[in-house]
Amino acid sequence: MRVLEIDHPLVAHKLTVLRERSTHSSVFRQLADELVTLLAYEATRNVAVAPVQIETPVTEMTGTKLSNPKPMVVPILRAGLGMLDGLTRLLPTAEVGFLGMVRNDETLEVTTYANRLPDDLSGRQCFVLDPMLATGHTLIASCEYLHERGAKDITCVTLLAAPEGLKALEEQLDPAIDLTVVTASIDQELNEKGYIVPGLGDAGDRLFGVVD
Repeated sequence: MRVLEIDHPLVAHKLTVLRERSTHSSVFRQLADELVTLLAYEATRNVAVAPVQIETPVTEMTGTKLSNPKPMVVPILRAGLGMLDGLTRLLPTAEVGFLGMVRNDETLEVTTYANRLPDDLSGRQCFVLDPMLATGHTLIASCEYLHERGAKDITCVTLLAAPEGLKALEEQLDPAIDLTVVTASIDQELNEKGYIVPGLGDAGDRLFGVVD
């Protein structure tokens, strides 16, 4: 497993504003979108490509294009939807699938309630979007779900990660999965409720508001 914590002043600035309790949802959504685009630049560094012959106004040359099969972008519902545009802005030809997963706040167990993915993901590079890597349970379940369908090359893009979650991913995931985690920050720890500290609160609520 590879972990890449992005060290860039724009990433640090945008993340600081996201953390602020007083940041309004509309600003939060905009900055999260911008931040994901910055993370996506590094997350796609090893995206699969193939040579292609083209003709410029001056001469012929060998260029580069994304290879087939197309990458699969998988936001985890609902909070991952707030990250989708930020990544597909760099990968507009990627296909998008969805996983709906929910964590029980008492047991911290994860259950799947929605799946919009191809049955066969063999040979597909998958980019999983989830703002918070806390206990790691959701991303572990997501990666296992994709791996069962043939995916072996998986990149998880998160705004924040907790050391406990990263440790869980490394210890519990099948080593056959070529896993990369790209995050804006590895925070201090989880509190007794499973929230990242210092964190930024509930990313889903802050992106979309609280639904009673």
